[in-house]
Amino acid sequence: MSRAAAWWRRVPAPVVDLLLVAIAAGDIWVNLWDDTRLAVVLAVPGCVALVFRRRFPLAVFLLTVPISLTQDVAVAPLIALFTLAERSQNRRLLAGCVTVAAAASSVPWILESVTAAERTMTLVDFAYNLATAATPVLLGQLVQARRDLARRLDEIEEVREHEHALHAQAVLARERAQLAREMHDVVSHQVSLIAVQAGALQVASKDADAKEAARTIRTLSVNTLDELRTMVTLLRASGGRDTELAPQPTLADLHRLVTSSGTGAELTGQLPSTVSPPAQRAIYRTVQEALTNVRKHAPGATASVELWQNGTDIGVTVTNTPSTRPSLPLPGSQQGLLGLRERADLLNGSLKAGPTAAGGYEVRLQIPLTAD
Repeated sequence: MSRAAAWWRRVPAPVVDLLLVAIAAGDIWVNLWDDTRLAVVLAVPGCVALVFRRRFPLAVFLLTVPISLTQDVAVAPLIALFTLAERSQNRRLLAGCVTVAAAASSVPWILESVTAAERTMTLVDFAYNLATAATPVLLGQLVQARRDLARRLDEIEEVREHEHALHAQAVLARERAQLAREMHDVVSHQVSLIAVQAGALQVASKDADAKEAARTIRTLSVNTLDELRTMVTLLRASGGRDTELAPQPTLADLHRLVTSSGTGAELTGQLPSTVSPPAQRAIYRTVQEALTNVRKHAPGATASVELWQNGTDIGVTVTNTPSTRPSLPLPGSQQGLLGLRERADLLNGSLKAGPTAAGGYEVRLQIPLTAD
């Protein structure tokens, strides 16, 4: 069935129209019982009009109606009815055309010679002709419904593909944002520590070879941080807010983070055990970023990390003292605090950061206890 339909669709429309004209003309040639000049004059325009059935289906049908007056069942009006039903959704118009076609096929040609018996047969013929005329209309409506359904299915498929593409883009954006955040929070954290330690070794070492090795390590670390900054910026440009896609550190890891920060930091306070995992990760990343900034921008400073709860809100405050020696010129990604604010926003919280009156710096994260 599908092969036949595909073959039929490949036939040019003018060829199909000419073929239908030939069929209608052959039908009239064989079945025309009234071969008077008037009957022929009525039949010829109806057959020729089938060429224009696609553009003017109703007009073509009206031109084929007179053919029904000259023969019992004419092909031309049935073709015109099918075309009209295939293109029109006006059910009243289609019902009226069926009635007209059936009436034209049932009314005797010579009205004066109608007898009582012929009137009865006319009603019977009308019933049969009504069913005959309704057949191409039903077929045309079926073809129209099938075409509309196929078009609707194509539209649904296009919408579904578009939704799949949008979903894939959203997933990719979340993964890129997550990757950017982890690159900054984890990789940049470790590389910046390497750069700081290498710089300190370069200053303290008296051996020329050791100084050169420390200088090389520090230079490579600085270049790596600069490349990481570019990569994080590019990833954030195509990413978006997201949820965590992999297991992350919790509050239980804060003590190790603070003691290994190399800033002489002190951890105070505690939080309830009901803090959600996303909130714990946000607090951990805030402390990690703040301590990294202390090492990079405030050498020799000490820091305090305070966990606190204020009613229905919890948070952490990281405060450092002023630096005691000049800081090394390490590149900044300008993405750390942005990422922390994004985390806070996702949890309906807030992040504040700025210098203190004593010349140090303070980072304060506040989020609801019920944040998840």
